[in-house]
Amino acid sequence: MLKMNDTALIIVDVQGKLATLMHESDELFDNLVKITRGAWVLGLPILWNEQLPDKLGPTISQIKEILKGMEPMAKKSFSCCGNDDFKNKLKASNCHQVLLTGIETHVCVYQTALDLINDGFEVYLVGDAVSSRKLENKRIGIQAMKDAGAKITSVEMALFEMLEVAEGDKFKQIIKIVK
Repeated sequence: MLKMNDTALIIVDVQGKLATLMHESDELFDNLVKITRGAWVLGLPILWNEQLPDKLGPTISQIKEILKGMEPMAKKSFSCCGNDDFKNKLKASNCHQVLLTGIETHVCVYQTALDLINDGFEVYLVGDAVSSRKLENKRIGIQAMKDAGAKITSVEMALFEMLEVAEGDKFKQIIKIVK
């Protein structure tokens, strides 16, 4: 099970025009906002990545707004683990579990998941907060990560799993986010 004090949120490359071309992009953006806000409420470390931002553009405004005061980590490699800054920040978080979100499911998210699994992390792929341009590529990417050992979760499942109880201020805030 996910534990609030042992989990980091990873956001992979939700940028520019490419993000708008994702299968069911409006639903994807809504779910990314929910999981990002939820992570913020729960105090999770958030590792925000951008693939070649000078070429693909910045992260979508809905996510940037939530992460005001933070800076994304630029990368060239498809996997976030190809970036030393990312690996150092993840190690410094002392988290052993990661919630993995972003685009594209079958490329950057997939390669990041495999590297994280190989590095000993427990990867929870947030299935309703990832996408690809084609639905079939999303499905193939999710299945490949599952086959490699990733656990599949959803925004609500992950947030409520970390809360553990239906009480308190954090619970009230999460309920408002997921409604």
